[in-house]
Amino acid sequence: MTPRSLVAGIFVGGASTRFGGHPKGLLAGPTGETLVDHLRGHLGALAIPCVLVGRRPEYAHLGLVTLDDEPAGVGPLGGLIALLRHAGSGRCLALGCDMPFVTRAMLDALATTDALPPALAARRDERWEPMFARYDAPAALSAALDREARGQRSLHGLLDALGAAALPLSPDEQRQLDDWDTPGDRARRPR
Repeated sequence: MTPRSLVAGIFVGGASTRFGGHPKGLLAGPTGETLVDHLRGHLGALAIPCVLVGRRPEYAHLGLVTLDDEPAGVGPLGGLIALLRHAGSGRCLALGCDMPFVTRAMLDALATTDALPPALAARRDERWEPMFARYDAPAALSAALDREARGQRSLHGLLDALGAAALPLSPDEQRQLDDWDTPGDRARRPR
């Protein structure tokens, strides 16, 4: 990959226990398409290739490259390490599969906003949104591997350690980052 190349990773590996094990990325979103297809459509329109992060057999029919967590069993950090390795010398977007209201314009801003730190992420309520973030793969991989070796698995902590920049978002855009964590969340619109 060239230094300015970009790949998006859609994180689908969670157990979805609050959804009875049903993969959240295959839920029908507000427009009727699955949550993964919602993101894929926006990324495709922006000419950003995407992969799935986290292997679940329910997603096999999508025909997308799927990355296994590296290492397995350490939560989202293992998925991010796999994505950073896949991105090589380029950049990557880490996107949660359960964000039905994210717009193409928001993804474009995440992909194209100039930022010098090795990470750029949305912030809401003084907290990072690690599943709506962009990473410089070489710099972030080194830090992620170091943190994993020390048993520090928090993606919030990784963003802090990288000196991440905050992606400028309007209050409406921040509300569009609402995700579906429980079945009851499906009934609501962005707060």
